[in-house]
Amino acid sequence: MKRVFLIVLDSFGIGEMPDAANYGDAGSNTVKAASTSKYFRMPNMKKLGFFNIDGVEIERPEEDWAKEEVTPVGAYARMTETSKGKDTTIGHWEIAGIVSESPLPTFPDGFPKELLDVFEERTGRKVICNKPYSGTDVIRDYGEEHVKTGALIVYTSADSVFQIAAHESVVPIEQLYEYCEIAREICEGKYGVGRVIARPFEGKAPDFKRTSRRHDYSLVPPNTTMLDQLLDAGLDVLAVGKINDIFAGKGIGEMVRTANNAEGIERTLEYMKRDFNGLCFTNLVDFDMLYGHRNDAEGYAKALTYFDERLPELLAALKEDDILMITADHGCDPVTPSTDHSREYTPLVIYGDKIKKNINLGTRDSFSDIAATILDYFNVDSKVSGKSLLSEII
Repeated sequence: MKRVFLIVLDSFGIGEMPDAANYGDAGSNTVKAASTSKYFRMPNMKKLGFFNIDGVEIERPEEDWAKEEVTPVGAYARMTETSKGKDTTIGHWEIAGIVSESPLPTFPDGFPKELLDVFEERTGRKVICNKPYSGTDVIRDYGEEHVKTGALIVYTSADSVFQIAAHESVVPIEQLYEYCEIAREICEGKYGVGRVIARPFEGKAPDFKRTSRRHDYSLVPPNTTMLDQLLDAGLDVLAVGKINDIFAGKGIGEMVRTANNAEGIERTLEYMKRDFNGLCFTNLVDFDMLYGHRNDAEGYAKALTYFDERLPELLAALKEDDILMITADHGCDPVTPSTDHSREYTPLVIYGDKIKKNINLGTRDSFSDIAATILDYFNVDSKVSGKSLLSEII
């Protein structure tokens, strides 16, 4: 029985890529930004080799845990995003073996009138806002109007997203999901929007708060992914968190949604107790959703420290033939003026009984090396992009 546990720390970038300035992200460094907080501690990731990755820098290196000399017990690499873009969909697709030559379309001036006309007709509700907006600011500025009129708050960001915010007392959650399904249908074809996102909220003005019942509706991946190949080979593909949403269910054998990082870790641990043969693919979204986009460096640091504190439980649950991979899909620097994703390198840390210790894999050309490595481990001939690392780590 072979198992791979692939965990994405959503938005955990480790420094600007060479083309970051083309995306407005010169100087971005998510881990360095988070490490400005006194709450930042990652001694267990240090033991795996995270801080030995090319280019990883932190503030406050004089902390006892940070300056302690350890020989890493894992293999590690700096991952380069080959795809054009810096969003969740593109990043995860590349991790799964698809390199996107063109970025998904964005809507800096809002969505076209003809698209919204169809959406209003299909839903029977008017639309307000229709601008790029921060998710917390948009419910602060438009929440009261929405509650009074029932009009849907539609907004976007620097990513390819059509987001619908609605108060749960005004639009019941299942109805909001139906509206998102309508939007997903409308946003196909010439619009090609990467994701439609349900953004429910609750409370009273001025203290509206988003709830945990977010739901993503992604484009179907345009090509074969490692998930498809694993499933076709008769292997298990288990999805935790928003992985199923990101891949529109394609290549997923079983899935469970989560409300936060803590639940994501718990669900992953539950799968670790099960016998299966294949991949468990987990996304931990709080780093991005709660802290990166809100420019909350302290919250980001606390979330990283919490993950690091839970990491020994994950390591202890691994069996002899298991491999743990920890990576990210993009950056989201919480101290830059922007509240959007950032074009950054990402980390890859690999650990298991059969993984060679203290192997520096350097800087890789593509996130898709992860997909190629996983397919290689399961003896599945790769049909995706990427170069396998397996011979270097086992």
